[in-house]
Amino acid sequence: MVKNTRRWLDQMVVGLNLCPFSSSVITRDQVRYAICDATTDADLKQFFVDELQHLLGANENDVATSLLMFTQGVEDFDDYLDLLEWFQQLLEKAELIEHVQLASFHPQYQFEGVAVDDLSHFTNRSPYPTIHLLRQEQMTKVLAHVSDPEKIYLDNIKSLNDLGRRQVEALCPWGK
Repeated sequence: MVKNTRRWLDQMVVGLNLCPFSSSVITRDQVRYAICDATTDADLKQFFVDELQHLLGANENDVATSLLMFTQGVEDFDDYLDLLEWFQQLLEKAELIEHVQLASFHPQYQFEGVAVDDLSHFTNRSPYPTIHLLRQEQMTKVLAHVSDPEKIYLDNIKSLNDLGRRQVEALCPWGK
Protein backbone atom coordinates (compact mmCIF):
# COMPACT_ATOMS: atom_id res chain seq x y z
CA MET A 1 0.00 0.00 0.00
CA VAL A 2 2.76 2.45 0.94
CA LYS A 3 4.82 1.37 -2.08
CA ASN A 4 1.94 2.11 -4.46
CA THR A 5 1.24 5.42 -2.76
CA ARG A 6 4.89 6.43 -3.06
CA ARG A 7 4.86 5.49 -6.75
CA TRP A 8 1.74 7.67 -7.21
CA LEU A 9 3.47 10.54 -5.43
CA ASP A 10 6.61 10.15 -7.54
CA GLN A 11 4.83 9.76 -10.89
CA MET A 12 1.75 11.95 -10.54
CA VAL A 13 2.08 14.42 -7.69
CA VAL A 14 5.80 15.22 -8.01
CA GLY A 15 6.38 13.91 -11.52
CA LEU A 16 3.65 16.08 -13.02
CA ASN A 17 4.19 18.84 -10.44
CA LEU A 18 0.55 18.61 -9.34
CA CYS A 19 1.63 19.90 -5.94
CA PRO A 20 4.65 22.17 -6.20
CA PHE A 21 5.21 21.95 -2.43
CA SER A 22 5.38 18.17 -2.13
CA SER A 23 8.78 17.41 -3.57
CA SER A 24 10.80 18.81 -0.67
CA VAL A 25 8.96 16.91 2.10
CA ILE A 26 9.03 13.69 0.09
CA THR A 27 12.75 14.06 -0.67
CA ARG A 28 13.50 14.72 3.01
CA ASP A 29 11.34 11.71 4.02
CA GLN A 30 9.05 13.90 6.15
CA VAL A 31 5.80 12.22 5.09
CA ARG A 32 4.10 9.85 7.51
CA TYR A 33 2.25 7.00 5.80
CA ALA A 34 -0.48 5.62 8.09
CA ILE A 35 -2.58 2.65 7.09
CA CYS A 36 -6.04 2.17 8.56
CA ASP A 37 -7.62 -1.28 8.48
CA ALA A 38 -10.53 -0.23 10.71
CA THR A 39 -14.10 -0.79 9.61
CA THR A 40 -16.21 0.48 12.50
CA ASP A 41 -17.00 4.16 12.95
CA ALA A 42 -15.44 4.14 16.40
CA ASP A 43 -12.19 2.62 15.13
CA LEU A 44 -12.03 4.95 12.13
CA LYS A 45 -12.54 7.95 14.37
CA GLN A 46 -9.94 6.74 16.85
CA PHE A 47 -7.44 6.22 14.03
CA PHE A 48 -8.00 9.78 12.88
CA VAL A 49 -7.63 11.21 16.40
CA ASP A 50 -4.45 9.18 16.94
CA GLU A 51 -2.96 10.39 13.66
CA LEU A 52 -3.88 14.00 14.43
CA GLN A 53 -2.17 13.71 17.79
CA HIS A 54 0.88 12.12 16.19
CA LEU A 55 1.20 14.87 13.60
CA LEU A 56 0.66 17.71 16.05
CA GLY A 57 3.00 16.13 18.60
CA ALA A 58 5.83 15.54 16.15
CA ASN A 59 8.52 17.98 15.18
CA GLU A 60 7.62 19.29 11.73
CA ASN A 61 11.16 18.54 10.55
CA ASP A 62 10.51 14.87 11.30
CA VAL A 63 6.84 14.64 10.24
CA ALA A 64 5.80 17.52 8.03
CA THR A 65 2.60 15.91 6.83
CA SER A 66 0.61 12.66 7.06
CA LEU A 67 -1.18 10.53 4.50
CA LEU A 68 -3.95 8.41 5.99
CA MET A 69 -4.71 5.48 3.72
CA PHE A 70 -7.83 3.38 4.17
CA THR A 71 -7.83 -0.28 3.18
CA GLN A 72 -11.57 -0.90 3.45
CA GLY A 73 -14.94 0.59 4.15
CA VAL A 74 -14.65 3.72 2.01
CA GLU A 75 -14.14 2.29 -1.47
CA ASP A 76 -17.42 3.93 -2.43
CA PHE A 77 -16.70 7.61 -3.07
CA ASP A 78 -19.86 8.78 -1.27
CA ASP A 79 -18.89 6.78 1.83
CA TYR A 80 -15.45 8.33 1.64
CA LEU A 81 -16.95 11.83 1.43
CA ASP A 82 -19.06 11.09 4.52
CA LEU A 83 -15.93 10.07 6.43
CA LEU A 84 -14.06 13.14 5.20
CA GLU A 85 -16.93 15.35 6.37
CA TRP A 86 -16.89 13.72 9.79
CA PHE A 87 -13.13 14.31 10.06
CA GLN A 88 -13.58 17.94 9.04
CA GLN A 89 -16.29 18.39 11.68
CA LEU A 90 -13.99 16.86 14.28
CA LEU A 91 -11.27 19.37 13.39
CA GLU A 92 -13.79 22.20 13.76
CA LYS A 93 -15.17 20.94 17.09
CA ALA A 94 -11.67 20.47 18.47
CA GLU A 95 -10.76 23.96 17.19
CA LEU A 96 -7.89 22.53 15.17
CA ILE A 97 -8.66 24.02 11.76
CA GLU A 98 -6.11 26.75 12.40
CA HIS A 99 -3.50 24.00 12.82
CA VAL A 100 -4.49 21.26 10.36
CA GLN A 101 -6.23 21.17 7.01
CA LEU A 102 -7.43 18.16 5.06
CA ALA A 103 -6.83 17.31 1.44
CA SER A 104 -8.70 14.41 -0.09
CA PHE A 105 -7.78 11.75 -2.61
CA HIS A 106 -9.67 8.70 -3.80
CA PRO A 107 -9.38 6.27 -6.73
CA GLN A 108 -12.76 7.46 -8.03
CA TYR A 109 -12.47 11.11 -7.04
CA GLN A 110 -14.94 13.32 -8.83
CA PHE A 111 -15.41 17.05 -8.48
CA GLU A 112 -19.00 18.09 -8.07
CA GLY A 113 -20.50 19.71 -11.14
CA VAL A 114 -17.73 18.48 -13.45
CA ALA A 115 -18.34 16.00 -16.28
CA VAL A 116 -17.59 12.40 -15.26
CA ASP A 117 -14.98 11.94 -18.00
CA ASP A 118 -13.12 15.20 -17.30
CA LEU A 119 -9.41 14.68 -16.70
CA SER A 120 -9.43 17.20 -13.84
CA HIS A 121 -10.62 14.43 -11.50
CA PHE A 122 -7.21 12.78 -11.83
CA THR A 123 -5.61 15.62 -9.86
CA ASN A 124 -7.18 14.02 -6.78
CA ARG A 125 -7.18 10.36 -7.75
CA SER A 126 -4.92 8.13 -5.69
CA PRO A 127 -4.41 4.37 -5.51
CA TYR A 128 -6.35 4.16 -2.22
CA PRO A 129 -8.83 6.32 -0.35
CA THR A 130 -6.45 8.80 1.30
CA ILE A 131 -6.83 11.80 3.54
CA HIS A 132 -3.89 14.14 3.70
CA LEU A 133 -3.27 15.98 6.97
CA LEU A 134 -1.42 19.21 6.28
CA ARG A 135 0.00 21.58 8.84
CA GLN A 136 -1.80 24.87 8.33
CA GLU A 137 1.26 26.92 9.32
CA GLN A 138 3.38 25.24 6.65
CA MET A 139 0.71 25.82 4.01
CA THR A 140 0.48 29.48 4.98
CA LYS A 141 4.26 29.81 4.60
CA VAL A 142 4.48 28.17 1.19
CA LEU A 143 1.40 29.91 -0.18
CA ALA A 144 2.85 33.28 0.85
CA HIS A 145 5.30 32.80 -2.03
CA VAL A 146 2.60 31.98 -4.58
CA SER A 147 1.00 34.97 -6.28
CA ASP A 148 -2.07 33.08 -7.50
CA PRO A 149 -2.74 29.78 -5.66
CA GLU A 150 -5.83 29.06 -7.82
CA LYS A 151 -3.52 28.97 -10.83
CA ILE A 152 -1.92 25.77 -9.48
CA TYR A 153 -5.18 23.87 -9.96
CA LEU A 154 -5.72 25.38 -13.40
CA ASP A 155 -2.14 24.53 -14.42
CA ASN A 156 -2.71 20.96 -13.20
CA ILE A 157 -5.78 20.58 -15.39
CA LYS A 158 -3.88 21.96 -18.36
CA SER A 159 -0.99 19.54 -17.73
CA LEU A 160 -3.36 16.58 -17.62
CA ASN A 161 -5.18 17.69 -20.75
CA ASP A 162 -1.84 18.22 -22.54
CA LEU A 163 -0.81 14.66 -21.61
CA GLY A 164 -4.07 13.23 -22.85
CA ARG A 165 -6.38 10.57 -21.46
CA ARG A 166 -4.31 7.55 -22.49
CA GLN A 167 -1.14 8.75 -20.77
CA VAL A 168 -2.98 10.00 -17.65
CA GLU A 169 -4.80 6.69 -17.28
CA ALA A 170 -1.51 4.83 -17.75
CA LEU A 171 -0.04 6.81 -14.84
CA CYS A 172 -3.19 6.40 -12.78
CA PRO A 173 -4.78 3.06 -13.83
CA TRP A 174 -6.94 2.81 -10.67
CA GLY A 175 -8.77 5.97 -11.67
CA LYS A 176 -10.23 4.77 -14.99
